[in-house]
Amino acid sequence: MKIQVIQAAANPAKSNEFAAPIRLERTRDTGLKHLDGTISMARLGPDTAQNNIFICVGDQPELDFGGKRNPDGQGFAAFGKVTKGMDVVRRIQSSPAQGQNLTPPIRIQRAVRLN
Repeated sequence: MKIQVIQAAANPAKSNEFAAPIRLERTRDTGLKHLDGTISMARLGPDTAQNNIFICVGDQPELDFGGKRNPDGQGFAAFGKVTKGMDVVRRIQSSPAQGQNLTPPIRIQRAVRLN
C-alpha cells in the first residue's frame, strides 16, 4: 500500500535519550484523520511508537484505523497538523532519494509546539 508522507527519525546515536514507547491512540478513538498536513507517529506494532514521526502529503485514509497500510488495521496516532509551510513539506518530499532516504538527508532545525 503506497502512501505519500515524509518521515523523520531522531538521531539513533541518542537512543538512550528517547522516551519509552507510547500507547497507540487510534483514530477510531480520537476522531482525528490522516489528512493533508497531519503529523503522526510512525510505529511497527501497536504501542511501539517512539522516535519517528511523519507528515501526510495529501489525504492518507489508509493510515487511519481500519486502513490497510499495516496488516493489524490499527492505524497510526495522528496528533498534530502543519499550520504553515506545507510548501516546504512538498519540496522535501520531492527531494532526491535513494529508496526511502533523502540524499542528502535534511536536518530539522526547529519545531514549534503551539498550544
